[in-house]
Amino acid sequence: MPNITPVPRADITNETIKQYFELLFGPERDPLIEPGTALGTIGDWWSVFAISDDIFEHSVAGFRVYRSPDRKLDPVLRELGQTLAGWLIGSQFVYSQHCKSLRALGVSDEKIAAVHCWGVSDLFDDKERAVLAFSDCLAAQNGRVPDEVMAKLKTFLSDLEIMELTYITTLYIMHAIMSRALRTEFDDRPDPIVEVAAPEGAELTDFLGNSNSR
Repeated sequence: MPNITPVPRADITNETIKQYFELLFGPERDPLIEPGTALGTIGDWWSVFAISDDIFEHSVAGFRVYRSPDRKLDPVLRELGQTLAGWLIGSQFVYSQHCKSLRALGVSDEKIAAVHCWGVSDLFDDKERAVLAFSDCLAAQNGRVPDEVMAKLKTFLSDLEIMELTYITTLYIMHAIMSRALRTEFDDRPDPIVEVAAPEGAELTDFLGNSNSR
């Protein structure tokens, strides 16, 4: 379950939220009781964001912005940024969803699988590599973009396209962080970084074998 209490469908009164639940889950189904969406997610992201009417509305407005026909950025480039952001932030939910989006745009499974190791893959052209390098700077370097990366990006994209790429990629960095923090959907999983216990009865030593006893 998520870290904060999701809203049962019966308690939702906001009309925008109701419309999205109707679209995703049909006329009556509550994903908290009967989980599942068409793409195989649990569906609890929607119930968690339904805690706040205006935050929900702001979030879905963001979805409409990046999918708008007014966007000039190639949708494949957009999704490369979103997918890499999900992987770098460590959000199973964002990464998995945007792998599917790339596939829906006709990107091969081999290429999708190489997004996280794009730097050593020969499957991406120069434009895609520039987009991935820039997206890497956004997600892994907190926006610290070398002049050389920006200069290369500008050989392929207009200022408007760069603005769109920056906004959409950082929007999904936010979504990836929020999904992990609130443990929604596929991000409801234990942290893999834990201490591995020493064998029972082992003497208290450091990793070089030096005793820590005093």
